[in-house]
Amino acid sequence: QVQLVESGGGLVQTGGSLRLSCVASGRTFGNYAMAWFRQAPGKDREFVAANRWLGGTTDYAVSVKGRFAISRDNAKNTVYLQMKSLKPEDTAVYYCAADPIGGTRPANFGSWGQGTQVTVSS
Repeated sequence: QVQLVESGGGLVQTGGSLRLSCVASGRTFGNYAMAWFRQAPGKDREFVAANRWLGGTTDYAVSVKGRFAISRDNAKNTVYLQMKSLKPEDTAVYYCAADPIGGTRPANFGSWGQGTQVTVSS
């Protein structure tokens, strides 16, 4: 497992942008699939975006495709989530996740960060 620490959340107006960062510990970051999930109050944790190990394929939830972009810097052990054209329904706690294999479900990931709050005001 790896330890993950997210940052970059905050309060933003509708249409605004934010960039989340997630720093991972360990020396094999490049071998891990990385993903972002989010959880709004009273709702299940849902998939947002994923990036396969060694910077391969990316996947996005339909609700964020075209507005969010996941990227990674293996030299800095960091994965990013650039969010644009934010909507009130994007309000949630955003979690970074890592796993040697990964996928698009929370059960596919063995390591999780503590989460960072994103609030989009209308």
